Amino acid sequence: MHIPPNWGTFFALIVSFLVFWFIFSRLFFRPFLNLLSERERRFKDLNDRTEELIKQARAAEAEREERLAEVRRGAFTRRETERRTAEEQAAKMMEAAKAEARETLEQVRVKIETELKAAERELEQMGHSLASELAERVLGRPLNSGAATGKNN
Repeated sequence: MHIPPNWGTFFALIVSFLVFWFIFSRLFFRPFLNLLSERERRFKDLNDRTEELIKQARAAEAEREERLAEVRRGAFTRRETERRTAEEQAAKMMEAAKAEARETLEQVRVKIETELKAAERELEQMGHSLASELAERVLGRPLNSGAATGKNN
């Protein structure tokens, strides 16, 4: 049994397939493919934007680190300068205090020497007067004050 092809049906099927293909491609396939390509484009744009933001973040981090290092160097330099200044001021104050102490010590030494000399003179005078008084008592008569003074000097 051989069934001959029905060319009319065959062409009707081809035409209906092409019509349905055209309608489905316009209504379903193209919008779906456009949606997929748009989504892919958006993902690519987002990926590019993400990479750009990562690069910017890394650059900002490097700049922040550089600024932080610069601030640290500046603070270290300022601290060292202030430390040296403080050391110099302390050394000046120590020298001034030493000079003042030496001056005070010298004044006290001079004062003590003066008081010592005054005390020596006073003791010497007391010694002369006691010697004169003792001699007067021993001799039982007043001594010649001019001879005694001349003799002791």
